[in-house]
Amino acid sequence: MCLALPSLVTELLADDNAKVNLGGVTKTVSLALVSDVKVGDYVIVHVGYALSVIDPEEAAQTLALFREMEQAEPAQ
Repeated sequence: MCLALPSLVTELLADDNAKVNLGGVTKTVSLALVSDVKVGDYVIVHVGYALSVIDPEEAAQTLALFREMEQAEPAQ
């Protein structure tokens, strides 16, 4: 199963890279597959690559669903 997560672009870097934030985790990802990305945009990230830019409302809904699923899991 593949999982691509919405991440907030916090900084544009050289060589088509950007820093993104997902739940407090900062990661450098490649923007080589997308264009016109700005700081403040949400991108779908999979294995270090931004695949597309998504609407902030859609990103918020998706992240809320992930939080809901996490809370529903039984403690191990």
